[in-house]
Amino acid sequence: MAETAIETSMVPRRVRAATRGLALGVLLSVSFSHLVNDLTQSLISAIYPMLKSSFDLDFGQIGLITLTFQLTASLLQPFVGLYTDRRPMPYSLATGMGFSLAGLLLLSVAPSFAMVLVAAALIGCGSSVFHPESSRVARMASGGRHGLAQSLFQVGGNTGQALGPPLAALIVLPRGQASIAWFALATLAGIAVLYRVGHWYKSRRPPGTGPGAFSLPAPLLSSRKLVLSALVLTTLMFSKAFYTASFTSYYTFYLIDKFHVSVRESQLYLFLFLGAVAAGTLIGGPIGDRWGRKFVIWFSILGVFPFTLILPHANLFWTAVLTVPIGMIMASAFAAILIYAQELVPGRVGTVAGVFFGFAFGLGGLGAALLGRLADDTSINFVYETCSYLPLIGLLTVFLPHSEPYRPNPRSA
Repeated sequence: MAETAIETSMVPRRVRAATRGLALGVLLSVSFSHLVNDLTQSLISAIYPMLKSSFDLDFGQIGLITLTFQLTASLLQPFVGLYTDRRPMPYSLATGMGFSLAGLLLLSVAPSFAMVLVAAALIGCGSSVFHPESSRVARMASGGRHGLAQSLFQVGGNTGQALGPPLAALIVLPRGQASIAWFALATLAGIAVLYRVGHWYKSRRPPGTGPGAFSLPAPLLSSRKLVLSALVLTTLMFSKAFYTASFTSYYTFYLIDKFHVSVRESQLYLFLFLGAVAAGTLIGGPIGDRWGRKFVIWFSILGVFPFTLILPHANLFWTAVLTVPIGMIMASAFAAILIYAQELVPGRVGTVAGVFFGFAFGLGGLGAALLGRLADDTSINFVYETCSYLPLIGLLTVFLPHSEPYRPNPRSA
């Protein structure tokens, strides 16, 4: 069948890329669901100023909320991906969002800091189930345009993250914690969409659900080169996740502390950064399809460093301006890193997605906790001065293999 998943076909890869069509409706569905999933997540960090005031929290406790969410979102993902590579679970997508729905409702009524942590953990569990299988669906529906498909999938999540702060400013901050429950309507819509995606997925998976259901080809590199490549890609993800955590968790506090803006204004500035992240994600995938994954990775490193270096010394206007190229350039490489890893170990789409999404969440959570402690011990401005050098870690890209795995030509797909 023309739309059979890439990992389930025995046809050569170039033939598959040329014969399968882009299932745009499915891609838009998982992108929308990713928007809802990440909107739910972003509400946590968007209401940090309110939670800090309501429960009298310090920055270390704020970091602990992020760490709790990110760890539950990260630790389970590789195991979910490993399991579903061999035993597909089409309806696990809707089930995962059900966990997020439970966490969202609990967050709206949480009476204590401990219950906020439980709510964050439930939302994290929902993400850990959602991401590996939805990434597989995006690849199944890609028609060979893997970078484009991954970007469309990712931009949904980035858009959801970007919408969280302004929606929190418009709905939650004026009406209080209980108004978080209104976002359950979006989560219910996401569950309905994912249930239909599950039907599509189920009809296109191969017969059987046992360990032999999916053919797992051998990796394209030797074990030594594969381990080195995995370490480099993981380190790149670390630098990006760590820097992004400084924005999602502390950017509003940075603006309030340094420029004395209001909480609502700070949320709008955060929206500007997250919107730039969404745009960069959408652009990066197709560029990687056309010019190569390593080109995008190198650009995201060399292009962003001058802006991160200047940011801590800029006034409010230039701070807002600088966050746009920072968000766009840094986000452009995420799809490239993920697709590059998936092409190194073909047939293990869920495992790779679980590992890299998991590391992104886990390292982001670890970064948030460490940066919170650093902010308490020094200052929030010092945090951004320190983080400005993180992009230099990306110079390790030089150790990635010189010849990339085969990537389909979008014009032939």
